[in-house]
Amino acid sequence: MTDFDPAAATTQWLATLSPQETARAVAYTQGSHWLILWAFLVSALVAWIIVRTDVLVMIRSRMERRRRRPLAVSFVVALVYSVMSWVLTLPWSIYESWWREKQYGLTSQALGGWLGEAAIGAAISVVVTSLLLVAIYALIRRARRFWWAWASGVTAAFIVIGLVISPLVIEPIFNTYTPAPNGPVRDAVVALAKETGTPSDKIFIYDGSKQSDRYTANVSGLFGSARVAMSDTMFKKGADLAEVRGVVGHEMGHYAHSHVLWMVAILVGLTALAFWLTDRLYPLGRRLLGADRVGDIADPAGLPVLALILAFLGVLGTPVFATMTRTIEEDADHFSLVHANEPDGLSKALVKTAEYRAPSPSAVEEFLFYDHPSVENRVRRAMEWKKAHPQTGKPAI
Repeated sequence: MTDFDPAAATTQWLATLSPQETARAVAYTQGSHWLILWAFLVSALVAWIIVRTDVLVMIRSRMERRRRRPLAVSFVVALVYSVMSWVLTLPWSIYESWWREKQYGLTSQALGGWLGEAAIGAAISVVVTSLLLVAIYALIRRARRFWWAWASGVTAAFIVIGLVISPLVIEPIFNTYTPAPNGPVRDAVVALAKETGTPSDKIFIYDGSKQSDRYTANVSGLFGSARVAMSDTMFKKGADLAEVRGVVGHEMGHYAHSHVLWMVAILVGLTALAFWLTDRLYPLGRRLLGADRVGDIADPAGLPVLALILAFLGVLGTPVFATMTRTIEEDADHFSLVHANEPDGLSKALVKTAEYRAPSPSAVEEFLFYDHPSVENRVRRAMEWKKAHPQTGKPAI
């Protein structure tokens, strides 16, 4: 295919988006970048409010006077903090996760439905977070000097357990997952699964349109619970077999290359660094919040200080997390091209994701904020693959 120009083909694919669609995608994406800063400021305000109420200090002091065990004190304080934080953050969460999505046409879910699911998710999160914090505070007390190293390992264990049980216990609470029905789509997916060594009984379709109108698919779970799931939004937006093969091939790449395990391994190191920095920054954070009645880092009443420092480090680490996931996504794209060999199908699917991810950011913007390669770069690589691997009978754009 010597006369095929990948750059021209990429431009042609991007031109399938109208100027209005591109402008809306740019506005949504750049607004999302600002949300990182605003979310941190909301976290700071919430931490300040909780510290000023002295609720956590009073609970801790009362339980200590009654000679409650440190584990019980940590659990109750963490539970109260988590609930207070969720309630105080709720107006922001409604704006960020529902109202803004509604304004940009990315969800048709009613506010009542969103609130119901948010409350269920919060209940699960509050319990799990409280248990994790109990373990972390126990480590701070017992392994004071190197608690951050042990705590990163415990956090990793919680993540792994969560990944294993999520498809089995958590995800079915919010969505219905069914095996791909018999027909051309299932036949194509099963054939691709056999080629890539992915269990063919791990391919599901779920009613994702209930929450979001985004064109998406994902891999969830770990070890025996891992599965590939396609949102029904894909098919409501007219995904053809080439698209399905391209998208599922990408998700199978995550499965086959154990990307989740790689991410967990990297997160262990990053979490250890974050906890180490938190240990050093805690006195400064306590002074800035005016938490005079809060003790040192072993005091569970200092949770707002701990959370604020971690939130600040999270903002600083945005490019690190973005680069980590972007690299993995690029590898999954390559896996799809090698095994599904659907550069046009993958490109068609990628252009549909541009509604919530501006297709052509600057190199700096992509590096700082994009957890996936830009649509333009991904389509360009697919077109370069197409030029290097001519396909017989495959349609052009």
